[in-house]
Amino acid sequence: MASSSSSIIKILLLVAAIAIGSANAQLSWDFYESSCPDLQDIVREVMTDAVFGERRMGASILRMHFHDCFVHGCDGSVLLDDTSSVTGEKGAAPNRNSLRGFEVIDEIKTQVEAACPNTVSCADILTIAARDGVELLGGPRWEVPLGRRDARNPATPAEVNSNIPSPFSDFPDLVRSFAAKRFSARDMVILSGGHNIGFAQCFLFRNRIYNETNINSTYAAGLQANCPRTGGDSNIAPLDVPSAVFDNNYYKNLVNRRGLLHSDQQIFNGVSTDSVVQHFANDGAAFRRAFSETMVRMGNLSPLTGTAGEIRRNCHRHN
Repeated sequence: MASSSSSIIKILLLVAAIAIGSANAQLSWDFYESSCPDLQDIVREVMTDAVFGERRMGASILRMHFHDCFVHGCDGSVLLDDTSSVTGEKGAAPNRNSLRGFEVIDEIKTQVEAACPNTVSCADILTIAARDGVELLGGPRWEVPLGRRDARNPATPAEVNSNIPSPFSDFPDLVRSFAAKRFSARDMVILSGGHNIGFAQCFLFRNRIYNETNINSTYAAGLQANCPRTGGDSNIAPLDVPSAVFDNNYYKNLVNRRGLLHSDQQIFNGVSTDSVVQHFANDGAAFRRAFSETMVRMGNLSPLTGTAGEIRRNCHRHN
């Protein structure tokens, strides 16, 4: 059974790679095989230390990767600091006081630069690190096509705000947000499954637990103890209870009206994706296969390749 599942995942990943298209044609799984053969080992070692030190970090790096890819594409622009003349992505509403784990990417970059100077992009490092964080939390492993280059400039806060799906969005808006990146409603459900790890701050789910009706009352009452009607905005709660590993429990929670965020419960709320959620709630192996394939596709969103962009020496600023 294990070998059969592995074969299916490999086939799905091959199909995803074929579908990358001409814009992404310079990405390959062996891009650094000669120029930086220890890259994967370096990323894995740093991510292992980070996740074992704080399990939440796996989810934080995954979220950072999503927020990078869903704006201008997977170009590492989310890592850039503001300058005196340019306001970047870190201060945009979806990221401000929310994205975390930059120091982990910095440590990986430092070690990679020592081993392979001016060779590996920050965008590729973030993509590999997101994969490793998921696997270290018990999730699937997928092969990451590599060869992305780094953006020289960040997106504007307005571009971030308009491209990152809001946790307050209703179902039609969520579908439109993902469709803009050529993801179907089913893909949206799959990528939302990344919420089976990680946490959210109180101000993001306060209205849901006090005012919405499509929520389990016992679940809501338990959350209210740590998220009062006023104050405690930064108090956190897990997106997936009670699981602390990467699994399909997120979908089981949605079926039982235990979605933490408004946007979470929207994908199982008498809508067209209810059956997809139910399928993954019933079949964890199917979710793992689908998540692997869809993450490859997300990692291939509009990368800079060839001579476009640059290989940043420091992920926080362009060369």
